[in-house]
Amino acid sequence: MVQQVTPETNFEVIYPESDGQPMADNTEQFTWIVKIKENLEILFASQADVFIAGDLFWYPVQGNPNIKQAPDTMVVLGRPKGKRGSYLQWAEDNVPPQVVFEILSPGNTLKEMTKKLQFYQGYGVEEYYIYDPAKNDLNGLIRSGDSFEVIEEMNDWVSPRLGIRFQLTSDTLEIFSPAGQKFLTPVEMDALREQERQRAEQERQRAEQERQRAEQERQAKEVALEELAKERDRYHELLAKLQEQGINTENL
Repeated sequence: MVQQVTPETNFEVIYPESDGQPMADNTEQFTWIVKIKENLEILFASQADVFIAGDLFWYPVQGNPNIKQAPDTMVVLGRPKGKRGSYLQWAEDNVPPQVVFEILSPGNTLKEMTKKLQFYQGYGVEEYYIYDPAKNDLNGLIRSGDSFEVIEEMNDWVSPRLGIRFQLTSDTLEIFSPAGQKFLTPVEMDALREQERQRAEQERQRAEQERQRAEQERQAKEVALEELAKERDRYHELLAKLQEQGINTENL
């Protein structure tokens, strides 16, 4: 937890870093949180000023630890990467997370989600995405002035801030990077790496076979040239012997 003495109150304010609750209510919700968070980390790995976190407390108001939320995933553009126990907005040049994701579970209530929506709307979130894996239902809201507007068509929607594209299939949500690469789970990433390793090994074996074939051809050519040279030498030796015997070799 973070402890801070504020000049306004002159007493210690504690900003807890955990509420003791689990990150997710079930395995599917956890899988989606990790999938979105880690793929965004990969997408912005080369940009030092993009901070991404999952289930991290965000405190927007200094001196009031009761005002907080822990988005399933949040993206803060313009803030450095690094370890944080919580996101204290006043210590981050007062930059709020611009994009947040929530993955619904059966335990989420309408009251809870309404509070989250009001919080994100009130404290500067620009894009808010809510996905329900059980219903394969994706909803999005985008800032317009001081409030959110519902994104009417989420299929093939491209995030203005992140550049990622959402595509709803008949049974799941697929997310694509600006370069068209699909967001994958760690297991899918490992399987893809294994496929790439096997492909590279097959390429290496093909290259080695081609090298061996070329080497065999080179050796065969050398043997043929050596035999040709020997035949040429024998021919010249024969001509020399015939000439020594006074035989005319001009027509040979």
